[in-house]
Amino acid sequence: MSTRARILEVAADLVAESPDGDVSTRAVCEAAQVGAPALYRYFGDKEGLLSAVVDHGFDKYLATKRQHRAGADPIEDLRDGWDSHVEFALQNPNLYRLMNSPAMRTTPAAALESHQILTRDLERAAALGKLRLAPELAAQIVMSANVGVALMLVARPSTFTDPSTSHRVRDAVHASVFTPDVFGTRAAPDGSADDQDDARLQSTASRLNALLRQSPDQTLSVAETVLLTEWLDRLSNTPQHR
Repeated sequence: MSTRARILEVAADLVAESPDGDVSTRAVCEAAQVGAPALYRYFGDKEGLLSAVVDHGFDKYLATKRQHRAGADPIEDLRDGWDSHVEFALQNPNLYRLMNSPAMRTTPAAALESHQILTRDLERAAALGKLRLAPELAAQIVMSANVGVALMLVARPSTFTDPSTSHRVRDAVHASVFTPDVFGTRAAPDGSADDQDDARLQSTASRLNALLRQSPDQTLSVAETVLLTEWLDRLSNTPQHR
């Protein structure tokens, strides 16, 4: 095992065992039996080391997502993705809190890749006409809610004791970004037919946008494509009747 890998393994173990998820560079150096210059040469500073620890640990989680073949139903894949995200947080509470710590000035690469994987699944849903928002906005909504629930479950386990909390939030968030037909809902006779019409308009704009991005056809100029994308995003993302 290389010196860098040994330092990383030791740091990851210390983070997992720490009561508050924090470690000192001195403790890492002592456990890895290396001098401080070696640690700083490989990782720059403590933040660089912790960022590498996050990427190292989260890489194991992302490996399953990278190898996972897309299913026929992107909605089901997105539900499973939410659940696996929360499960990872519960199994690795210190690592997860560290990954989402405001003290981390640089976003770990693992967090960015996780967001990209989510966006791709939402693009698949949009191409099938099941998404009522642009994939990028939907990804921000879903990820912020997913991370929020996971953080509450690992940071305040004595308060958030109901095991159904994650699924309830997941379903509520998904209902706000997917079209009503995904959940088999129908317009009520109280005027909510307007909401269903809005949902159809939004999902149509989102689907057209997704299909245009997938198409190799260069009929439109770059400027036309940018303008059309802006219009479609606006139709998808602007709140309608509330």
